[in-house]
Amino acid sequence: MDGARLLNAAVAQAVEPAQITQHCDSVSLCFSKGLGAPAGAVLAGRRAFVAEAWRMRKLLGGGMRQAGVLAAAARIGLEQAEETLRRDHSNARRFARGIQELQSPLCSVSLPAVETNMVMVAVPGGWPSPAELCAYMRAVSEEELAETGHAVSVLLFPWAAHTLRAVWHRDVSAHDTELALNKLGFVARKCQERLALGLGPGPPSAVRH
Repeated sequence: MDGARLLNAAVAQAVEPAQITQHCDSVSLCFSKGLGAPAGAVLAGRRAFVAEAWRMRKLLGGGMRQAGVLAAAARIGLEQAEETLRRDHSNARRFARGIQELQSPLCSVSLPAVETNMVMVAVPGGWPSPAELCAYMRAVSEEELAETGHAVSVLLFPWAAHTLRAVWHRDVSAHDTELALNKLGFVARKCQERLALGLGPGPPSAVRH
């Protein structure tokens, strides 16, 4: 099993990771996604399998010296995993609820589908596209600074033709989540104003990157 997000699934389902992986011959666990370590992963499986993986790693030049610094960060991430991931999941659900409350025709979300730290946001089509909406969320305008008093840049990913993705990690706080929602509200309002004025596609305001 590719266990990059194994612990997210375990926390969301309130089960032990072993219950999810009980029918797997091997599993990897990434420390640098939800757990927040700068790098690192572990591989678990039968002793012979792990020994062969170790040998292949050495053959391919994958040795590392003084890895204790990375291991220390991974250990902290693992020890704090449940608390960290619960917070990430809570923030993701708050963002999803905020999108529902926004009731904007530009974007929507299925709240029951938000189970972990990912929110898939539906963008109905036309303008703005997911890529354009991501660009507007990333940019900061003078108008935004004047109206909201904040310079907020939100990084989202244009996942598909009508979908963008937002992902939470340990460095995104509840306050950051509220700022992101406020930013989305500002962008949605400005886009709707452009459409109402018949201005057509274009930046919701003059942007300053």
